[in-house]
Amino acid sequence: QVQLVESGGGLVQAGGSLRLSCAASGRTFRDYAMVWFRQAPGKERESVAAINWSGTNTYYADSVKGRFTISRDNAKNTVYLQMNSLKPEDTAVYYCAVGRPYGSSWDPRNIDYWGQGTQVTVSS
Repeated sequence: QVQLVESGGGLVQAGGSLRLSCAASGRTFRDYAMVWFRQAPGKERESVAAINWSGTNTYYADSVKGRFTISRDNAKNTVYLQMNSLKPEDTAVYYCAVGRPYGSSWDPRNIDYWGQGTQVTVSS
């Protein structure tokens, strides 16, 4: 049974930082991209960042470029999202996901597995 378990969410002041982690289990994810999405209240789920299997390619939404960094440790089947210079508009539930191919993994229709989500709240 595949499981994606997120951790690291919480409450932080604007300008602060958080590091999200997502541990995957139940199968190997070779050739899968790992992706972070987020969903704010009343808004659609949107992609935030994606990384390919080898870690050589990354994708970022324009709204987080220069502030967020995605990375993965395949030995641990874990993906990370380092979030710096957080803004109130970053407040959302953040979801870890696995999909392929990498080139379209930030489209929710190409996601095979989803985590349960972790809340990130940024106060002004």
